[in-house]
Amino acid sequence: AAVRVHLLKEEYGDQLKSEWRSFLLRPHPDGSRNLEKFRRYTKNWMRIAEDEPSGNFREWATDEGPPSHSIPPHLVAKAAAELGGEEFDVMHEALLKAYFDENRDISSESTLRSIWDESSLPRDDFERWTNPAHLKATIDEHNEALNCGANGAPAFRLVHIDAAIVGAQPVPVLSRWIKRAIDGEI
Repeated sequence: AAVRVHLLKEEYGDQLKSEWRSFLLRPHPDGSRNLEKFRRYTKNWMRIAEDEPSGNFREWATDEGPPSHSIPPHLVAKAAAELGGEEFDVMHEALLKAYFDENRDISSESTLRSIWDESSLPRDDFERWTNPAHLKATIDEHNEALNCGANGAPAFRLVHIDAAIVGAQPVPVLSRWIKRAIDGEI
């Protein structure tokens, strides 16, 4: 989705404003996840990688356990967003790379700290991720997405429509949808 949104922003320029919002695929911690079962699950990522344009995906090849839940990386992304849009973009990209390409456990605080530091964000600002307002915003955004029909990721939504398009939709499909919204047809 990140690659496709980037292409759409290039196509529509200032006509398209995007805002990444939280959707939790694993909202609750689960320390019992099995590494071998997770490795088999990540083989599905290769199908996604074949559907161009795509990001970088790699079957889980490290010995790091699978992430226990989705909340920690969302909190860190929100902490980066507090610093500014560019900082969010850097962190968002780094989190996606760490998970899908480098196979790192992005629910681990030490891993998240490393990603923060590798992203050259101000070291002392990492603690922003513990701000309770970030947890509230993450949960509120997740619940809003559920109320709009999102049941997976990626999901796309126009600000004035309380319905989501779910799945890795082709760029032309998303482009037609955006053009219709700009032209006032929806």
